[in-house]
Amino acid sequence: MESNKRTARIAGVLYLIVVLAGIFSLGYVPSQLHVTGDAAATVGNIVAHESLFRLGIVAGMICYVAFLLLPLVLYKLLSAYGKVPAALMVVFAVASVPISLMAVANKLDILSLLGDADYLQVFTQEQLQAQVMLSLESYRNGLQVAEIFWGLWLLPFGYLVYKSGILPKVLGVLLMLGCFGYLIGIIGVLLFAGYAESTLVRFVGIPASVGEIGICLWLLVMGAREYPKPD
Repeated sequence: MESNKRTARIAGVLYLIVVLAGIFSLGYVPSQLHVTGDAAATVGNIVAHESLFRLGIVAGMICYVAFLLLPLVLYKLLSAYGKVPAALMVVFAVASVPISLMAVANKLDILSLLGDADYLQVFTQEQLQAQVMLSLESYRNGLQVAEIFWGLWLLPFGYLVYKSGILPKVLGVLLMLGCFGYLIGIIGVLLFAGYAESTLVRFVGIPASVGEIGICLWLLVMGAREYPKPD
């Protein structure tokens, strides 16, 4: 029984890295540095807390590298229950990684803009602030594209969790629902102004959050059964 448990726990460790690094880079750092609609305050925060901003960049890179490895380990664990959905799971997850890393490159541009290179002297302070905000917006836009694949990979992943019988079926259902939550969120942001501030946005992401954190902890703590649980 050790084979599945070992593979599952390796996946759990990688998933935990993705979750923790993602929460730090996508949640905590922006909450401390970004001031909506105030370029001067945002730039001032980044300058005053440059180490935190840099840590956010590093955490993002760690998150996406771990996310590159995670579906490969899950493929080993779950491919016996469906080669095609397992391959789709890997393709969708891996496709998001270069998009995410290119988005992070916009944060490296911000470090350049706030540096002391001679060529920056041609910009006024207001122009530099505008450039920083544009780079932050490009970063967020890049992640919105990546979110398409963050959602899509959950559908075959959740299906395999549900079908396999070696992991809790309820987590598989939550993961599949999480796929549609991601896609609804992306469509909402693109089609409806103000969607990001609406009440709906708080609810559509719940299945993905519960499902992903749940499967992460289950893989890490419980591992996976060697054989499917009888119905």
